[in-house]
Amino acid sequence: MAIVESVGRIGATLIAMVQTRLELAAVEVQEELQRFLGYVVLALASLILFGVALLLVVLLVVVIFWDSYRLEAIGALALLFGIAGGVIGLQVKRSFDARPRLLGATVAELNKDVNFVRNAGHADE
Repeated sequence: MAIVESVGRIGATLIAMVQTRLELAAVEVQEELQRFLGYVVLALASLILFGVALLLVVLLVVVIFWDSYRLEAIGALALLFGIAGGVIGLQVKRSFDARPRLLGATVAELNKDVNFVRNAGHADE
């Protein structure tokens, strides 16, 4: 009966480990979704406000230079916006590249569990 009890305890331990890892994975997914939603809301608010401000600045500059340099003013503003858009795009890409790996902690814990089980199996030999 000792073998059956040992197998039962090992099975219960393995089930508890899997449950813990699944709970960790759920927490990580929830945190990532909240972080992403925050990024989206802030980005949209920023884009709307920034867009209105830029539109007004462009209109002001074009009106100021309407009589003498209107084409040059429009070209310079288009170039400025193109450069700014490129810089912002690179920053967004860099930010996404630097974000933590999804389920990284869960995978690390599962790797620890696998190594522990492998080492425990070798220790019995």
